[in-house]
Amino acid sequence: MISSRAEKITSFIVMDVLEKAHEMEHNGIHIIHLEVGEPDFDVPACVREAVCKAVRDGRTHYTHSLGMPELREALCEYYFKTYSVNVTPDQIVVGAGTSQVMFALFAVLLERGDEVIISDPHYVCYPNFIRFVDAEPVTVPVYEADGFQFRTEAIREKITDRTKAVFINSPSNPTGNLLSASRMKEIAALTEPGRSYVVSDEIYHGLVYEGKAHCILEFTDKAFVFNGFSKLYAMTGLRLGYVIAPKPFIRAIQKIQQNFSICPNSTAQIAGIAALRDAGEDVARMKEIYNERRKYMIRRLKDMGFGITVEPTGAFYVFANAKHISGDSYKLSFDILDKAHVGVSPGIGFGKNGEGYLRFSYANSIENIEEGMNRIEKYLKL
Repeated sequence: MISSRAEKITSFIVMDVLEKAHEMEHNGIHIIHLEVGEPDFDVPACVREAVCKAVRDGRTHYTHSLGMPELREALCEYYFKTYSVNVTPDQIVVGAGTSQVMFALFAVLLERGDEVIISDPHYVCYPNFIRFVDAEPVTVPVYEADGFQFRTEAIREKITDRTKAVFINSPSNPTGNLLSASRMKEIAALTEPGRSYVVSDEIYHGLVYEGKAHCILEFTDKAFVFNGFSKLYAMTGLRLGYVIAPKPFIRAIQKIQQNFSICPNSTAQIAGIAALRDAGEDVARMKEIYNERRKYMIRRLKDMGFGITVEPTGAFYVFANAKHISGDSYKLSFDILDKAHVGVSPGIGFGKNGEGYLRFSYANSIENIEEGMNRIEKYLKL
């Protein structure tokens, strides 16, 4: 028998689209991929060289379970330089991507029946992490007219004596929108010291084209921050992420790490140090290209009649209103795939309030994006 814990995990609908697209490609059909949120760039040269040198030098053994001290020190320097926030190395646990440290944190933070408030729409995996440790996600709808920002009063209405955390994500997946500094400050004020916290997924920080992304630690130290190297540095396959936590939680997270993964990958950590210290020019170049793609995609989608009330300014997604075409985003996305040969993500995959929307990723070349937009424009004229 399969455990009830495993049975409760929902499928990743974006992967349903991707897998169907791969089947079509196997049959010789050319697909434009706008469904997957993975940078199309190779890792920066300094990262590649750091990995190769680490292997040549034999730096392929276990490291400290919290992560290499040099990496944690470099992260502290980065947070002070970027946000004027003081973080110490003993507040950081490095893992194999943000997913691993997210699992470890929720295993430590949540008891059976605890509640975590999340937005709707949201990154599809958040509820599964929460439910896997027998806690409950509580959704708060966010709306296109607000740029998909949390409304503080709507969060307050959902807070109960079982609320353990408010989970925020800015820049957001799937919407690409940012939370304002004032809204983040208001959300931080909703938590109760020692009882509830803000959990902030900041994996898309650095990929902001207008305005500024703020770290939750600018407004409260009673918070947890997830971040990593996959998106900003195009290091998805190296699997390197981290959590910043209040010191009383670190030992418990460390014990989870020691038992379930021992330590992070040694060469990936060395690559992370190189990225933090030497990849600035590469990041600037990638951001400039992403921004070019973002502007082009928004313009084309608006010209085709898709609704984009507040233009996204972060990550590499456009969450476009397609309700004038269909109220069934799952069916619509597969119809676009079948007839236009373009992969897009259905909004329903990101929560009930995402129904009627499609997520388009501009983590693809401008040539492919242009071709994808042309194909969708022809599809809409059928």
